[in-house]
Amino acid sequence: MLELGVKTLLAYLLGSLIGSLLVGQLRGGVDIRKLGSGNAGGTNALRTQGWSFALWVMIIDIGKGWLAAGLLAPMNLPGIGIDPQVERDWLAVACATAVVLGHVYPVWYGFRGGKGAATLIGVLVGLKPIAILPVFGVWLAVVMLTGFVGLGTMIAVASFPAYLVITEAEPSMAMLVFGCVMTLFVCYTHRGNIERMRAGTESRARRLWLLKPR
Repeated sequence: MLELGVKTLLAYLLGSLIGSLLVGQLRGGVDIRKLGSGNAGGTNALRTQGWSFALWVMIIDIGKGWLAAGLLAPMNLPGIGIDPQVERDWLAVACATAVVLGHVYPVWYGFRGGKGAATLIGVLVGLKPIAILPVFGVWLAVVMLTGFVGLGTMIAVASFPAYLVITEAEPSMAMLVFGCVMTLFVCYTHRGNIERMRAGTESRARRLWLLKPR
C-alpha cells in the first residue's frame, strides 16, 4: 500500500500547483481569485486576463492532470517500486482523483483553487485518451446550444461514464466509479453556476452560442 499512498499524495501536491496563480505571480502578483468570478480556473483567467494568460493556465492545469494519471500512476518510483497487490486501474483513478482535489483545494494556496475542469481534461488524456473527442463533442454541443460553459462542463463529465458503458462490453469498474464520482464533484464545484442559471444571471459564451437572441 506504500505505492498507493505515496503516489496519491504526490498527485495531490501536484494538483495544488494552480496554473492561474503561478502565471499570476510571474505577471506581477495577479491573483484572479480577487477578479471577475473569483475562481482560479481557466474561464475566469480568460475573462479577466486575456488569451495568452489563459493559454498558459490551461497548459499547466491540463498538463498536471496528465502527469498524475498518465505518468505518475504507472511510474516505478525509486525506493517504492510496484506493488502487485494494488490494481493498476484503481491506482490510476486514485492519482486522478487526488490531482483534481489538489486543484480544487490546493494546500499551497489556502485550499482555494479552481473547479477542476481543465485538470480533468488532462486526467482523461492520461486515463482514456480515446474518450477525449466524444467528451469534447458533448461539451461543445451543449455550449453552442445553451451558451453556458459550466453546464457544458458538467454534462461533458457525465458523458464519460456513459461513453464507457456504451462502447465497452466490460468497462473498468474503477473508471466507471471515477466517472460517476467526478460527475457529482464537478456539479458540486459548479453549484454557483447552477444557482446563477436558475436565477437567470449566468454569463454565456456568446461567441459559441448559436441560439442567442438576434
